[in-house]
Amino acid sequence: MIDFELTETQRLMVDTAHEFGREVLHPAEIELDRVADPEKVFVSDLYRNTMKQAFELGFHKMPIADQYGGLGLEPQTIGMVWEELARWGVGFAATLIPCSSTPQLILFLAPTNKELIDKYVTPYCEDKTGTFITAWGSSEPQVGSDGKNYYDPCVHHYTKAEKRDSRYIINGRKSDFVSNGGLARVYTVFACIDPSKGLRGSGTFVVPADTPGVSCGKPLDKIGFRTLNQTSPVFEDVEIPESNMIFPPGELYPMLHNSIVTVGNLAVGYLAVGLMRAAYEEALSHSKTRVQWGKPIFEHQQIAMKLLKCFQAIESARAFLWKGSWLATKKFPGDLKTSLSAKIYATDQAIIHTTEMMHIFGGYGISREYAVEKYVRDAHLLRIMDGTNETLANKAAALL
Repeated sequence: MIDFELTETQRLMVDTAHEFGREVLHPAEIELDRVADPEKVFVSDLYRNTMKQAFELGFHKMPIADQYGGLGLEPQTIGMVWEELARWGVGFAATLIPCSSTPQLILFLAPTNKELIDKYVTPYCEDKTGTFITAWGSSEPQVGSDGKNYYDPCVHHYTKAEKRDSRYIINGRKSDFVSNGGLARVYTVFACIDPSKGLRGSGTFVVPADTPGVSCGKPLDKIGFRTLNQTSPVFEDVEIPESNMIFPPGELYPMLHNSIVTVGNLAVGYLAVGLMRAAYEEALSHSKTRVQWGKPIFEHQQIAMKLLKCFQAIESARAFLWKGSWLATKKFPGDLKTSLSAKIYATDQAIIHTTEMMHIFGGYGISREYAVEKYVRDAHLLRIMDGTNETLANKAAALL
């Protein structure tokens, strides 16, 4: 049976995330959310100093094995930390999650490629400046939710990789929604080698951001997650060594992509739980001090019921995600339908209950004087992150 008592390591990591989140992430997230120009967010001293402190604490390298300089934490512990960080700064938490995408994929797909490990894994783990950020690019302007349609040969990446002697030449652009797209020092790029095979004709490449021909658009100006840099990387005649292809095209492509989706959806679900917690805890506190009709509004049954339903959603979503993480611990990468379903449930609940918590504040709920309106804005991005809930639901249902 599952034991809900935290281990010493889990308690230490969650406590550290709690203190860091409350003292550093939350004030930075709130202040940067109010910056009108998204470009100014990511060049600000506040943003850079916050990321630097996150890297110093090792939050960027939690899943990487300790033999490479990572923390070597298992999925359940990592999930607890993601929730805690998201409770205080969901945009920063969402930034840290894909930070390690390239090092993790190198270790997973090319564990004997010492050159890539020495270039991109070890320096990443050693970085305490908060600048060795990585990103992965699969979705494109023409390839969005159908990027999980592995069986239709008409669906393929339009970013192309052409073999020339011992090098690959990459041309194309990824979608505007590449997380960390404008900050990454290195990308993991999915590019088409054989379009006749659809998505199975794509290879996976490690592309340094300083390679000639790599550029980025401006960061998206979004309603929420304003501390998560999202923009479109562009590749124009980008030359990389043949050894930078870490996964060739072929029949195993769905396995690779499904593995990424299985892990990624759990992470998004934990963001949703942290966001619900933030709205719930602040609404609960407000309800016990705001007096109407002669008593704190918490003592009015309709308000208490809103709070209770939010509490139930937090606990049930967390338990669902914990099971997904437990399955990932038992056998990598876990169970896809559980991860998809848990993400869908958590993010749907986040939209419902952050809105309800905003209503508990009455007219103040729509004022930027209180953070709860931000949580509502943030929640709406979660339903489309790592795949729209509608398409994810179709995929999960097919796996029943």
